[in-house]
Amino acid sequence: MDNQELNNRLQQIKDKLIDIEQTTDKRIYLLCESQNSYEVCRFLFEDLGLRFAIATGIDSDDCFEVLYHFSNDQSGHVVTVKAFIRDRENPSIESISPFLPGAEWIEREIHDILGIEIKNHPNMRRLILHDDWPEGVYPMRKKSPLRNEGTVI
Repeated sequence: MDNQELNNRLQQIKDKLIDIEQTTDKRIYLLCESQNSYEVCRFLFEDLGLRFAIATGIDSDDCFEVLYHFSNDQSGHVVTVKAFIRDRENPSIESISPFLPGAEWIEREIHDILGIEIKNHPNMRRLILHDDWPEGVYPMRKKSPLRNEGTVI
């Protein structure tokens, strides 16, 4: 799939997106609200046949972000779905693991370190934090009680 064909196919989900940013010929960001991320990721995986690489979570200044990174290994394109979670008090996002089981562990990690609820996840138990870790303490949140002047202690 070349650049033009990929961009044409992405027009099919334009109504689910805030914007499409193409930073290079091979790097595309699809910006969306969290409630649309499931459908956008499913489209990339099932309809376009892109390979899921990894997801990352970010505590931004005004929201949380979950970034789902997909690759088209034949063309070298990397497509990232950047899902904005605006509710900082009760952040949540739909799990993509029902159609993409390879996302289960990284979704658990995002939950552990950022406290983002992953709705409809098949096995939402701790992955990296110890079982006796205090509830409601998330080490990668900017306002975590574990941070001292911007440094995790």
